[in-house]
Amino acid sequence: MARSRNVWGIDIGKCGLKALRCSRSSDSEKLVADAFDYIEYPMLLTQPEADPGELVRDAVEEFLSRNDIVGDTIAVSVPGQAGLSKFIKLPPVEASKIPDIVTYEARQQIPFPLEQVIWSWQRLEGGIEESGFVIDAEIALFAMKRDQVAKAIEPFKDADIEIDILQLSPVSLANVVMFDQLPKPSEVDPDAPPPSIVLASMGVDSTDLVITNGLKIWQRTMPIGGSNFTRALVQGMRMTFPKAENLKRNAARADDPKKVFQTLRPVFNEFASELQRSLNYFTGQDRTAKIGQVLLVGNAAKLRGLSDFLAKQLQLEVHRLLEFKGLEGDLVLQTPAFRENQLAFATVYGLALQGLGVAGIRTNLLPSDVTRDRLIHAKKPWAVAAMLGLLVAALINFLGIYVAWSSFSESLFANAFTQIDSVVAKSSQIQSSLEQAQSERLGILETQQRFIRIKDRRFQTLELIRAIEAMTPRNEPEKTDEVLRDEMKEAEAALAAEEARAAPTTAALKPTIPISINYDELHIDSLDCQFFEDLSTWFEPIEEDWRSTIAAAKFESDNEEEQASMANPSDEDEAEQPNSEAGGESNEGMDDVEYEPEEEENEPQSPTGKGWVIQIVGHHFHNEDYHAPFEGRTYLRTTFIESLLGERGEIVTVAAGPMAGEKVLPKDIGIVFPAIIESNPIEDYWVSTAVDSVGDDGMGMGPSRRPSRGLDGGLAEDGLNLRKYRFVIQFVWKPKSPGVVELVPDDGNGNDY
Repeated sequence: MARSRNVWGIDIGKCGLKALRCSRSSDSEKLVADAFDYIEYPMLLTQPEADPGELVRDAVEEFLSRNDIVGDTIAVSVPGQAGLSKFIKLPPVEASKIPDIVTYEARQQIPFPLEQVIWSWQRLEGGIEESGFVIDAEIALFAMKRDQVAKAIEPFKDADIEIDILQLSPVSLANVVMFDQLPKPSEVDPDAPPPSIVLASMGVDSTDLVITNGLKIWQRTMPIGGSNFTRALVQGMRMTFPKAENLKRNAARADDPKKVFQTLRPVFNEFASELQRSLNYFTGQDRTAKIGQVLLVGNAAKLRGLSDFLAKQLQLEVHRLLEFKGLEGDLVLQTPAFRENQLAFATVYGLALQGLGVAGIRTNLLPSDVTRDRLIHAKKPWAVAAMLGLLVAALINFLGIYVAWSSFSESLFANAFTQIDSVVAKSSQIQSSLEQAQSERLGILETQQRFIRIKDRRFQTLELIRAIEAMTPRNEPEKTDEVLRDEMKEAEAALAAEEARAAPTTAALKPTIPISINYDELHIDSLDCQFFEDLSTWFEPIEEDWRSTIAAAKFESDNEEEQASMANPSDEDEAEQPNSEAGGESNEGMDDVEYEPEEEENEPQSPTGKGWVIQIVGHHFHNEDYHAPFEGRTYLRTTFIESLLGERGEIVTVAAGPMAGEKVLPKDIGIVFPAIIESNPIEDYWVSTAVDSVGDDGMGMGPSRRPSRGLDGGLAEDGLNLRKYRFVIQFVWKPKSPGVVELVPDDGNGNDY
């Protein structure tokens, strides 16, 4: 964070410490160099006998002794190989989603967990943004491991120098090129960008290579530097490292310059080859890129003949960067020490550009906790002053309260305290009474609401009984018992006459006796119910019975319609009648049919929750030969079961509620999931026609064929042998009143659920 208008750019290299202090000029396009410093170590940090920590510490102390940095912004660089630089081209994306994509890319590109690194990113100039979408955008991603960051700022921390910016050296060099050598990014045409400039910063052990045209940046660190030339002289001319270093710097004044350059030529070739390989890789990645010129910086670039050799090998313009176009200040720039080491000040110049806010890349690898601790430390004096002020105010307040308290006498307020206690007790009593009244009121309201909710449910049980009665098939006899007995006597007399005249025809005439009693009805023997907290416990054991009941009922309903249509065939039906008779099948064996009920919208396939299970035990006599095929279980399905399923239409009359008097389907009053639980075989059953049959059920019926008393009081076999079918049906009943939006059923114990 900037603290003044002056910025110190400091670069701790392996050869020496470089520092440059700059400020903004009246010309917004330039910087003013106010001061500089160059402190060369007694020996290179890479030499075996060197102590890097001590050498750097001494150089920093010497720098502080020469310069006043209090209140200035401090920007520090670290070598390029100490960090990671990635330039990533993004796909078309919303501008607001770029941070999320960058975080994802950081996890992919950085070979360490993000918790172990300090990383920063910035969107580069270029690309198109329209309607919130960005196309052809490119981001620059930089990262360093936390231990490398701590190692880089340790010398400054030991010297109590507060760092504001920590930047990689290649990024600082890229800022120099974009500010000093290229037009502003806003003035660059993305479709016709200027040729790229190559900046090679030659260090002791490596060379930072930066290529940019103002819109795109490419960076690489080459593993060759000034020490490679020194070691070539050590090996080729058999001398010590210090002597070889001195000879390298003064090669033109050597006793045999030709021999020196011949010794260095392999290193020249290696450096040129490595540089050419890097340029080829860059142009291979970006086919549209053009290389304009190559600029050399770093003290190793002062080696005589290096720039000419590279220009010849690369077939490009190669120059040393001997002038900073955006920097002014003759008091510094014209100093012999600065001019002699100007090539080494490119990195600190780029740091000053970033510190003053005019650089193209503004990322910062300084840990946020360092900045936070510094901010807290800066605010500590103000915090202490505020605490002292609060303490003084509290003390004054306490003194005032103490004076008031000391003047207090309890006897003066005894009556007031007594009245207060009385009022408090009375208030508590009233409050308690009020709470009790409110509780009673809420109970009354709850009871009232409950009665309102269940007012229409008082008819539900009767409604269920009436619904069962309405769905039970019956034909009421139109004749009295006396008339029926008279007809029976006439039928027996006619039968006896026929038997006397022609005995063989008697068996054939018996079925034609015109008896008016119609057995097309169901007899309900008992009706029972049981409440289930969870209907699934009832449904699971009888699910197969329910499925077979539903399947057969649907099949027999369709079959009944088909037989009805065959009974009154149309012209087309008569034309197709032979085929239908040939392919017709009985509905025998439908109990074994496996059937999945058709799923209607919002129709459950099993009952859930609480409810009642109604059981009906009964029988019917609709089982004679002339009733086939609708007899036994089939007759039960095609009458009562179809009514329960609602396939016979709206037959249930509503007793109360908004729809009172209207007819609805059984399911509208809560009748669902009917199933035939027990189906007994058809058995013979004797029906007596005698007036006072003995041992019968009061209707002249008995369980088996046996003689009964005749009309004259004697024993006779007067009666009919019928066929009886007994059954057990169960279905679910969840009481509800049609037309009522919300109804809470009762569980039978007075509790709503």
